[in-house]
Amino acid sequence: MANNGSNEALDLYIALSRASQWINAHADRDIRQHGLNRTEFGVLELLYHKGAQPLQQIGGKVLMSSGNITYVVDKLEKKGLVARRASKEDRRLIYAEVTDAGCKFIEEVFPTHTSVIEQASSGLTDEEKQAASELLKKLGKYAQQSYQ
Repeated sequence: MANNGSNEALDLYIALSRASQWINAHADRDIRQHGLNRTEFGVLELLYHKGAQPLQQIGGKVLMSSGNITYVVDKLEKKGLVARRASKEDRRLIYAEVTDAGCKFIEEVFPTHTSVIEQASSGLTDEEKQAASELLKKLGKYAQQSYQ
């Protein structure tokens, strides 16, 4: 029979997975209404809030493989929300940056998207959300550091 720590770890894993699945379901439904998927929205939001980013570094910031970034940026570029530009210092380095249309899109959609996430997570008080966030960051950092 498994020890109690093992059961607690499995219970945490299941609860964390289910909570993530349902919060993401709310967020994804909202994003799809605007013609994007979660990855596209994540890249657009990153570029809006952090400024132009080298294509090679976007994947690590939105938890996506670098091969997929090219495809996502292509889709956002075709929608007129993102543009590519070569670095002036190193022509091999390509940046993605949000366009004026992309800025307008985020400025219109982001407040409602934030409200959707707030509503989906309203099962916890603000204090509980803060405590959960701190604990999950601690858990994530440990899991990242111990991954080999």
